[in-house]
Amino acid sequence: MAEIDLEKFKQLREQAGGATQWIWVGASALIVVVMMFMSFTTLEPGEVAVRVNNISGSAKAITQPGWVFRMPFGVHSLHVLDVSPQTFLMKGEQSVDDLQVEKLTVRASDGANFHFSDTTLIFQVVGDEAVTVARDAGVEYMFRAWIKPYARAILRDEFGRESTITVSDPSNYGAAATRAQDRLNEALRPHGVVVTQMVTPRPKFNADYEHLIEERNRLRNELEVIKSNLERAETDRQRTLSEVDRDENKKIQERRAELESELATAVADRENAIRAADTYRIETIGVGQAKLAAARRKAEELQGQLEADYRAKKAEVEAFRTQPVERVMERLGESLEDVTINIEPWANDANPSRVVLDQ
Repeated sequence: MAEIDLEKFKQLREQAGGATQWIWVGASALIVVVMMFMSFTTLEPGEVAVRVNNISGSAKAITQPGWVFRMPFGVHSLHVLDVSPQTFLMKGEQSVDDLQVEKLTVRASDGANFHFSDTTLIFQVVGDEAVTVARDAGVEYMFRAWIKPYARAILRDEFGRESTITVSDPSNYGAAATRAQDRLNEALRPHGVVVTQMVTPRPKFNADYEHLIEERNRLRNELEVIKSNLERAETDRQRTLSEVDRDENKKIQERRAELESELATAVADRENAIRAADTYRIETIGVGQAKLAAARRKAEELQGQLEADYRAKKAEVEAFRTQPVERVMERLGESLEDVTINIEPWANDANPSRVVLDQ
């Protein structure tokens, strides 16, 4: 009976040894699984991780979403930062948290005060600069602490350069907002934070000044309407002038065509008149030259006849000159044969009362 108990004891010990072995295997596997979970961290989209080697002191930014490995037992430290866009509000009468503080009040360059009821800044961590963010600001959301002092100081500075008149103009305070955003990025980018957008509403003043601003905007709108009407009137004027120019040009072209036609007709008539005048001149000159030639021939004939008569008369005179006085008196009597001469007593009268010559 004692031998039987000893055998059972041996069997039980063998069975217990096999179970202990399996227990050790299971515990080891469990430890491996736990170490794996402790060595890997899931990185979601919109997050970056900073893995710090605590032995060498080096740090590395991991921007790719997924599983991130870190060595256990304090060899690596892993810090996850949110790089999604963050909204910083400046509204209300008191601060609520790091992302919502009291409204922005500004003193203008002319000494008046105005405020913005709701100023919004959109900022985020630059993923590649995660190591700088963790070094300068700290882990988790400590980087938000950089926004509050810079935002209020720079916005007051840039908007404070404007007067109450210029800041009420949207184009002016829009330019001031752009300058403020540029200065914020100059200050925050070295720390790995960037402002991507800034929204500033119209600045608020006291009731009287708000009324004046509204009145000015109303007058400005009326001015724009007047300018629009003037531009439309100018457009209508230009169109009317164009139509008048077109119609007048058409009339001018028609009249020019008529005048050119009349000119062509006049030129043709002139050419015809010139040709007719030339023809008449040629014909007249021909007739004149013919008459001149005939007159010259007639004159030559008359001159010849006159010379013949002259020579005959000269011969008669020469012949008569050589005749005696009796012959001359005879010839004179023949000449005076039909002449009657009445002779009256002579009176020495300077003014004779009558002289009668009978022939």
